[in-house]
Amino acid sequence: MTTQPNPEFIHVDGEAIKTGEFLERFQMLKDECETLKASDRKAIQRFRRENALAPLQAELIKMQQYLEASKTRMIILFEGRDAAGKGGTIRRVTRYMNEKHYRIVALSKPTQTQMSEWYFQKYITKFPRGGETVMFDRSWYNRACVERVFGFCSDKEYEDFMRGVSGFERDLIRQDTILVKLYFSVTKEEQARRFDRRKNDPLRQWKLSEVDLQAQDRWDDFTHQKYEMLKRTNTTHAPWVVIRSDNKHLARMNAMKVILNAVPYERLDPKLDFVPNPEVVISGARELELMEAQRLHSGKFVG
Repeated sequence: MTTQPNPEFIHVDGEAIKTGEFLERFQMLKDECETLKASDRKAIQRFRRENALAPLQAELIKMQQYLEASKTRMIILFEGRDAAGKGGTIRRVTRYMNEKHYRIVALSKPTQTQMSEWYFQKYITKFPRGGETVMFDRSWYNRACVERVFGFCSDKEYEDFMRGVSGFERDLIRQDTILVKLYFSVTKEEQARRFDRRKNDPLRQWKLSEVDLQAQDRWDDFTHQKYEMLKRTNTTHAPWVVIRSDNKHLARMNAMKVILNAVPYERLDPKLDFVPNPEVVISGARELELMEAQRLHSGKFVG
């Protein structure tokens, strides 16, 4: 049996096309189809993830109505490393909430006047009125981590903050303000992946700052400050809740559950699962235990 050589031309709809060119076109179309299929799969997955948050977002509306009716003040702190998912979670939490009764606060670099004031003063001016929720995208704990790592505060300023913050928060809670402290914890590898995406995506490049670019090099310094912050400011009246945020969807869903569980409102759907995933949500005390175990095992904190 003899093998017939491939013809130099193929006739398609009466048009003679070189075989090689035809195969190239075929491969190009095949690749485009695969890309479209992958894009469709991602879009469907994204839709399903967002749809899964809807019942909890409905509960957040009911919670907000309770806060408004009872004139209760609520403050939620979103802390964590750069690219840990704080902003994305805030957007999902507030997506359907009444804009008249919540505010998002992300303070910029302090002015010369603010630097001469009591440290907490610039935050107090942003505190909620009765019935309002204020979400801090980074908070007064900047002093415990970012400012300490980069030398933006003196040793005395740092120590004054660490000694005074628990009493400050105790007074807030004593005066009927609900305070939720969330720390979003991302691994070094996932943070690097997200930074790379920001560098290469023109729609995300604005998120990169000089501090962000040093985050990987200063990883161990930030880890040490995280440990000190948890050790000295995780209290019974204002505990830290650590959110494992490598999986953004699970982080957002479980952060919502933590927020909802902090408010004694009547559930919209009592059958909904309000129990946080223990693989995602870790108490501040437990996180300290895990970090200390890491240090004993490997000689240093991992993250």
